[in-house]
Amino acid sequence: MFGKTVVRDMINRSAESETDRRLFLKSAGVAGLGAVGGAALTGVGVSPAMAAGPSDGTILNFALNLEYLEAEFYSHAALGHGLDGKLTSGRGRHGGVVGGRKVHFASRKIEHMAKEIAHDEVDHVKFLRKALGGAKVARPQIDLKHSFTAAAQAAGLIGKSETFDPFASEDNFLLAAFIFEDVGVTAYKGAAPLIDNKTYLDAAAGIMAVEAYHAGVVRSSLYDKDLGAAANKISKARDSLDGRSNDDQGVVRKAGRANLVPADKHAIAYGRTPDRVLNVVYLTPKKSRKGGFYPHGVNGALAVSGGK
Repeated sequence: MFGKTVVRDMINRSAESETDRRLFLKSAGVAGLGAVGGAALTGVGVSPAMAAGPSDGTILNFALNLEYLEAEFYSHAALGHGLDGKLTSGRGRHGGVVGGRKVHFASRKIEHMAKEIAHDEVDHVKFLRKALGGAKVARPQIDLKHSFTAAAQAAGLIGKSETFDPFASEDNFLLAAFIFEDVGVTAYKGAAPLIDNKTYLDAAAGIMAVEAYHAGVVRSSLYDKDLGAAANKISKARDSLDGRSNDDQGVVRKAGRANLVPADKHAIAYGRTPDRVLNVVYLTPKKSRKGGFYPHGVNGALAVSGGK
């Protein structure tokens, strides 16, 4: 997938050093294990070439960028505030957060769900930052306002002159959460073929399971509230962004049948590579370094979305 020149360039531009790599292994409690597992732990798809050597930090930082976004979204919605400033520093361009406020939930169940997911995502940020040590990237600028309107317009949920506020209601919150959760699960799935070490496989499986639980409860809630048709529009919009494949699946099938578990004919989930993940969060099907939820792009070496 990647030539030697590209790999060398990515490694050279990575924040990781051999010292940082040892710090990661020590912090993660798995010193001495292989580099492939480090890539697997982040849950994003890379080639065998990238998984070798010091590219662990590159992949971990890519995951940290995504966790910053999820943590900010859920923390604002469920808790009324974003990440503590101590959890946002690091290398690269540090940015603030546009938008975000507490949601006035209509049901106790979904409010408690939102709070639980918020704490999980903050814990993911803490873990990755500790694992990366001095190599961690800073939180990039995150847009939780205009980006959702652009996404909703692209999906056909609202008209071109309308706005979409993910924090205005419980239903809006669930639709907004659906944008993130399926993307997170597919990113973790992308690493599965690269995992050799059983210790890393156990850790990666645990992390992916948490993200899948999040996605499952969000999909179930959307179905229960008859929001499946709207969720399907979001699914189609994601599919239009992340390449030529047609893998993304909505919440309902024909005749209103539930589709709570997006999988292929073998009941296996599909994965996305980092560039395709960026296509979705940048809200563009083209090659780009910024856009959508990251107005100035993500920090780190893996920052360019794919092109069709």
